[in-house]
Amino acid sequence: MTEPAGPPPAVTVIGEALIDLVELDVPGDYRARPGGSPFNVAVGLARLGHRTALMARLADNSFGRMLRAQAEAERVDLTYAPAAAEPTTLAVVSMDPEGRASYDFYLDGTADWQWTEAETARTPQDTAVLHFGSVASWTPPAAEHIHSTVQRLRTCGTALISYDPNVRPALLSDPARGRHAVERSVATAHLVKASREDVEWLYPETPIEQIAAHWLDLGALLVVITDGPDGAHALHARAGSLSRPGRKVAVVDTVGAGDAFTAGLLGALLRHGLHTPRTLATADPGVLTIAVDDAILVSALTCERLGADPPSALPRRDLPAQAPLTVTDLAFAGGTGWDEPASQALEAMNGGH
Repeated sequence: MTEPAGPPPAVTVIGEALIDLVELDVPGDYRARPGGSPFNVAVGLARLGHRTALMARLADNSFGRMLRAQAEAERVDLTYAPAAAEPTTLAVVSMDPEGRASYDFYLDGTADWQWTEAETARTPQDTAVLHFGSVASWTPPAAEHIHSTVQRLRTCGTALISYDPNVRPALLSDPARGRHAVERSVATAHLVKASREDVEWLYPETPIEQIAAHWLDLGALLVVITDGPDGAHALHARAGSLSRPGRKVAVVDTVGAGDAFTAGLLGALLRHGLHTPRTLATADPGVLTIAVDDAILVSALTCERLGADPPSALPRRDLPAQAPLTVTDLAFAGGTGWDEPASQALEAMNGGH
């Protein structure tokens, strides 16, 4: 008799949930959208069909209620998200002509950085993957409490730890300070994802391969560095290095693209059963290639949308869970799938792959 399948692995994301004020076409016009790298990753994972909890401090104001409503609509578990008395953090997002985003933060005294030891200790007991990073991972007093929680789970050895520094130079101010904060977190993580911009600011004039190798020496098992339209590069402690090309898309903006990549990468690892330190350490290079390709696809499609708006996974009843994602496996809110011209155009731009 076949035993019934247990619940799917649970992912917990801890960090900030803020409001992005996204600049529109008319100067001075902005649209308020839920954001913050950890919030975006949690939404991205939930849309891809993964059981996801978000640990974020949500204010009791209009913006905090907007964040809570959005997360609940996405079926993100907020059981472990404390109610905060402080106001919501704001990030004003500006675009250059190529759709690349820059950020001005308003974070003094806001909710995201006021974590207490009691709050961070309430990590869900069934957490299989813990993802952390971004501003909360290096802004006091939040940073110390988050670090202690991550270190505890790393020591226990049962959860896979994922980290994205999501560097913000204007807030870190100095690469030396940034390296200290980031390397402390890298040493607690099994999987580290960063962008080329992140690592080039942290380690000027240092090849990204050398940086990735250094992070493996600190304790990571897999380091993935995204490279904008040129795809991504990965270095695995056992399987070695690989590089995967980007996908051509009509970029609206890059807000949330890196977070969509993280969600796509974690989602692929979960589908392949690589959600423990042991299974990630012994991962097959071919599976890692599929995982990075999935992440590139999810990220690329997000760039075709305004703000952080990653795609959702459609049911794939005739395919094994481990099959690579294609554009026809993904959809955006409000529809049953890609509209046919968009799907055909994207396939044509990428040579039918």
